[in-house]
Amino acid sequence: MMKMMSSHSSRTPSLLFCEVRSGDCLSALPSVCLQLKESKRAVNSLRDFVDDDDDDDLERVSWSGEPVGSISWSIKETAGNSVSNHEREQLKSRNSFSSYTPLPKPASTYSLSSFFRGRTRPGSFQSLSDALSDAPAKSYAPELGRPKGEYRDYSNDWSPSDTVRRLRKGKVCSLERFRSLQDKLQLLEEAVSMHDGNVITAVLIFLKRTLSKEILFRELEVRQVALRHLIHFLKEIGDQKLLLDLFRFLDRTEELALSHYREHLNIQDPEKRKEFLKTCIGLPFSAEDSAHIQDHYTLLERQIIIEANDRHLESAGQTEIFRKHPRKASILNMPLVTTLFYSCFYHYTEAEGTFSSPVNLKKTFKIPDKQYVLTALAARAKLRAWHDVDALFTTKNWLGYTKKRAPIGFHRVVEILHKNSAPVQILQEYVNLVEDVDTKLNLATKFKCHDVVIDTCRDLKDRQQLLAYRSKVDKGSAEEEKIDAVLNSSQIRWKN
Repeated sequence: MMKMMSSHSSRTPSLLFCEVRSGDCLSALPSVCLQLKESKRAVNSLRDFVDDDDDDDLERVSWSGEPVGSISWSIKETAGNSVSNHEREQLKSRNSFSSYTPLPKPASTYSLSSFFRGRTRPGSFQSLSDALSDAPAKSYAPELGRPKGEYRDYSNDWSPSDTVRRLRKGKVCSLERFRSLQDKLQLLEEAVSMHDGNVITAVLIFLKRTLSKEILFRELEVRQVALRHLIHFLKEIGDQKLLLDLFRFLDRTEELALSHYREHLNIQDPEKRKEFLKTCIGLPFSAEDSAHIQDHYTLLERQIIIEANDRHLESAGQTEIFRKHPRKASILNMPLVTTLFYSCFYHYTEAEGTFSSPVNLKKTFKIPDKQYVLTALAARAKLRAWHDVDALFTTKNWLGYTKKRAPIGFHRVVEILHKNSAPVQILQEYVNLVEDVDTKLNLATKFKCHDVVIDTCRDLKDRQQLLAYRSKVDKGSAEEEKIDAVLNSSQIRWKN
């Protein structure tokens, strides 16, 4: 009998394994495990009294009472193995399917430790059988613990200097452990000593969130480096309210006024922007900035008037300039130079008393002569109004004689005219007005003003340069004939 029980115990694990793997009654697993432990304990206690050499003399019997090796035992064993193999194939197919088809993770999952403790959620407990019956088909492996070195990334025992060094290296580091004002200020001082703007800004963001405005402003007042970083950060993120409060606390009236003036950029409506600019005129700006604010308000006021009038003229379709050259954009909120170009393009001939007159704009905003001539030349040349271009540079002296004068230099006039496809005759006229001889020759050669090149070489008595230029003109052209006539002239004493 003892040998029989020994043989029974040797077969027990495989039979129980088949029963458990079959999945017929998972809830009965605790009782089966208990019976298995008791059977093993009994068998182990009996083994001490049995001699292993007598095993061959005893008949081995299975759990069902069938002799091991008999025909009935072989049939049952074969059937059990086939069932186990079939179930194993089904389980394998389910596992392979689940590996390729991701299942939605349930809201409440179980870790390996919760199975043995019977705990599913904090405050609730289950038995092992309940946990196994409620668990999904897919089992999850227990989470492996991280190395201790990784846990130190999230530990709360870093000193301010260590924290700043980690921030500088771009590592994750929580600042929430610094709760007292002394710790926060020490953290800020360590960040400033590192001379790293990103670290200083990160610490300032933490202080801005965890300290009141009064305490933050008071402490930054004596820390100018951190203060400058905070001002720059507030300007970048557009926090005008906190920036105004900071300047008001620091008694920086001029910077306070400039920050208030900067808010006009957020106002889209022209009338509301004009009224806001009017409130900025009385703010404590410097003398230069006060003049700028006044000009900005006046310019926007005029732009509103010009825009309303031109929109009406354009919709009516009775003005030739608006029919030939429709407006591509509104004049509102444009810079002063753009407004001047617009006036020179659409309102060049208007009287000085009108708001849209270029001369009126020049006098009102004290536009320099160079800027005015350059802008007017670009506008009239774009319209190919060459008569207006000529009148722009023609002046009279006190004796009534006319003379051409260009505050910007005639070399720039030539370049602007060529850019706007001016005729060669007009280009040659203004190239001849260039005083520097080398510049004149270069411009004439570049823009193919042949007459200017020939006349200049003749005046310089430079035969070699004239011969070199002769090879650049077309064969049999009028320019080649003119060059030959100059070269064959006996009245010129060539220097080379």
